[in-house]
Formats: sequence, structure tokens, C-alpha cells
Amino acid sequence: MRTLESMSLWAATVELVTSPQPPDGGQFYDNAGVVASYLSHRRSSTRSPNIAMEEPAFLSEIGDIENQRVLDLGCGDGVFADSVIECGGRSYVGVDGSAAMIDEARRGIEHPRVSFIHERIEDYQVESESFDLVASRMALHYIDDLDAVLLKIRNVLRPGGRLIFTVVHPVVTSMWSPNEGLRTDYTVDRYFDRGARQREWFGSMVTWHHRTIEDYVSGVKRCGFDFVSLSECEPDAKLFVDRPEELERRRRVPLMLLISARRPADE
Repeated sequence: MRTLESMSLWAATVELVTSPQPPDGGQFYDNAGVVASYLSHRRSSTRSPNIAMEEPAFLSEIGDIENQRVLDLGCGDGVFADSVIECGGRSYVGVDGSAAMIDEARRGIEHPRVSFIHERIEDYQVESESFDLVASRMALHYIDDLDAVLLKIRNVLRPGGRLIFTVVHPVVTSMWSPNEGLRTDYTVDRYFDRGARQREWFGSMVTWHHRTIEDYVSGVKRCGFDFVSLSECEPDAKLFVDRPEELERRRRVPLMLLISARRPADE
């Protein structure tokens, strides 16, 4: 088994899809070996860029969610549910296509205002205007037809409701360098070739869908959202006070992209 260093969250091999595609996100995370490796890395404190980069940017953008109804698409192990309850959220619904991840989420938190649903993001159906906030953390790059999902999200948000999501940064989804251990740089290639790309990820093959930054921004606008803000999740220096060399490494390449948008309030 690879160590946490050698299985760095962003060290992978990627190629354009020219053969039958590997499992989608939900099926991929039903692989027991993948789940164990992913959760070990995801929970490895600030050694995980999810914690050192994505989480601070995401929570800062979320802000006050007291009394809000929250939908979390691609909820994984349900870690965001804790934050919603601690911050006074009215309710939290987590949706994920992986049965293994939903099982992990249900083991992690039991609360009357929290529920988890095993369903693909593309298939999840709910009443219109049911939520004040839709969040999606590191999941939408697994989606092929992103516009269809964005339109569905817009429908389930109340007027004025917010969408905040993070994805793997397009610099990384267009990265073509092979896996050679702890990564210090990236080779970006075919950046404007949108579409499915296969990559080795925690010991298995999976499909990510590459889009440019412009594609994400124009997509939320095209689907009827007001664009609010964009963040490239710069690493939080306060989390690296004892590891300046790791801070320097994490500042070399953006790993995540955050988009914040809002359904118009006057509808």
C-alpha cells in the first residue's frame, strides 16, 4: 500500500478517454480499497489539501447558515453535516452515489435534523424551492452533464438561495504528468480540450470531466444563477506554521476551484 506522501491527493496519471470509461464517482467510491485509502488521506489533518486549502475557503464563503435548510450533493462521509448543525442550520440532507460513503456518513453522525440519501446526484429529485443553500464539495467534476445538474439545483433553491461548490481545479484536471510520488509541479496540456479524462486515483481508474474556469463561471450564469464569487483556495498559512516547506509546495499550483452563485431573489 502506498504511503500518504506517495499517494498525494493530487498525484495521478491522466489521459483522454478513448476506451470504455471507468466507474463514475459513486461506483468508484464503493471500492473498499479506495474508500479506506481516501478516508485515511482525507482525515490526515493539514497533510490533506482538502483540510488545508478547500475547507477554509469553503467555510469562509458559507458564512452564517443559522436556520437554513442545506442540501449537500456528493456528501461523501458527511463531514459537513457537523458544521451545519454546530452553526444552527435548520436541516441538512446529504446525497451521495456511493453506498459505502453513505454508510460511513450515517456512522459518523446521528441527529434529528440530519439525513443521508444514497442516490446519484444526477438522479436525486426533490420539491422545488426546498433549500436555502446547496453545497457540493469536490464532486461536480465527476458529472458529465453539468448544466442539467445546475438547472436542477436552481429549481430546488428558494429565490435568493445560494449555490457554493468546489471542484478539482482545471489546472489539475488537465494535468498530464505521470504519478512519480510527492508532486512538486504539474504539466498542463490540452487545457481547452473539454470532456472526460481517465485517471489513476487511489489505486483505481476513475473518470473526471475537465472544464475550464470559464466553463464553470459561464455555466452557472447560463443556468440562471447570479455569479457571486470565485476562489482558487489559496493555502491558509496559519495551518502550516510548523511546516513552511509544505506551505511553499502548496503555493506552487492551485488544486481546487470554488464557485459561489445565487438564485435571483426577485423571481
